[in-house]
Amino acid sequence: MDRRKFLSVAGGGVGAVAAGGLLLTSGCGKKENVLKIASSLPRTGSAQGQTDTIVNGIKMAIDDYNGEIAGMKIHHQDMDDATAAQGQWDAGKEADNAREAANDKDVMVFIGPYNSGAAKVSMPLLNEAGLLQISPAATWPGLTKKVPGLDNGEPDIYRKSGKITFCRVCPTDDTQGPLTAEFVAKVLKAKTVYILDDKELYGAGIAGLFHKKCDELGIKVLGHENIVPKQSNYQATIRGIMPLKPDVLYLGATSQSGAPQIAIDMKGLGLNCPLVVPDGCYEKAFIDGAGADTFKTLTCYATIGSKDPSQLTSGPGGDFVKKYKEKYKNDPEAYALYGYEAAKVFLEAVKKVGTKDRAALLKTVLETKDFDKGVLGKWSFNNDGDTTLQDLTISKIVDGKFSPVPRS
Repeated sequence: MDRRKFLSVAGGGVGAVAAGGLLLTSGCGKKENVLKIASSLPRTGSAQGQTDTIVNGIKMAIDDYNGEIAGMKIHHQDMDDATAAQGQWDAGKEADNAREAANDKDVMVFIGPYNSGAAKVSMPLLNEAGLLQISPAATWPGLTKKVPGLDNGEPDIYRKSGKITFCRVCPTDDTQGPLTAEFVAKVLKAKTVYILDDKELYGAGIAGLFHKKCDELGIKVLGHENIVPKQSNYQATIRGIMPLKPDVLYLGATSQSGAPQIAIDMKGLGLNCPLVVPDGCYEKAFIDGAGADTFKTLTCYATIGSKDPSQLTSGPGGDFVKKYKEKYKNDPEAYALYGYEAAKVFLEAVKKVGTKDRAALLKTVLETKDFDKGVLGKWSFNNDGDTTLQDLTISKIVDGKFSPVPRS
């Protein structure tokens, strides 16, 4: 919607955006009370497949209330924080989205972003505006708490108001990284690993946490180096690793920052140890980018918090997966669950508050305890704004799909 124009609507009515918010006028001249959910995700580039399912999850949560709650029409504003040139999230776009949402008095929640680096951009802006932010996917621990060994001002640098406005329904990397190291030690029986990361906040962060746990477990780290995202190939890097014969190669990266090409080059050059990747690769885009045939000979494990949709066969989770398949004619990707959960916890808060009051909704959501209205199970937000559900699913790529395996 262009905020500077009037739009003709059926029945001869007019919808206008006034300074105080969105006013929808029906043919009889009655103004509708509108509540807006804004989401900011990379809707351009290879992450679109994953974010499509996040957005679908948000829409399904809205459908649970037939698009109306507490006498207000629910509108979803699907914002893109990526550019075609970047092929992934862009700091300028994320900042623009945050400012637009903050300045729209009908927006009561900002769902996103997908990337931890993008969260560093939008969090201070939304905090200053007092607007609730719920991320379904940003997992860097420093967004909500101090990371041991780092003195970079996190998380206070994101909370200029002195208040918490950011929360997330996904587990954090300080769970995922160490638990992955335990899997590598106990299940894969690895004695040595080589670690690569994309030098970005998420990839380098989770690789560092994995590295630290390997040291604690006595797994020998043969090397830890950075890769350049979107490099045409990583053959020189793989050739340098091959003589070391690691039991496992761990890669802290995403589908957009080089992970598919690493898999391609491992297969092509014959580095036959298992590849282990984090949740930034737990998406169809990673498999498609590397080619499903790559994983017929290359063993690859991917990790993600909570459950894989294939594990949800009964109860609310099973119902969600069934409805999703019926509505969208395909399987949900893993983060569809988090998109739904983020919207659901917000909408349940709206039911309690009953009005468009940013401060009251923020307080109500952050005080969420024993929430069981979604699909992930019973959980609460802790004092940092993190979910108490801190689990891990590890899947092996089999026949072009993620197939969960035992962790121990």
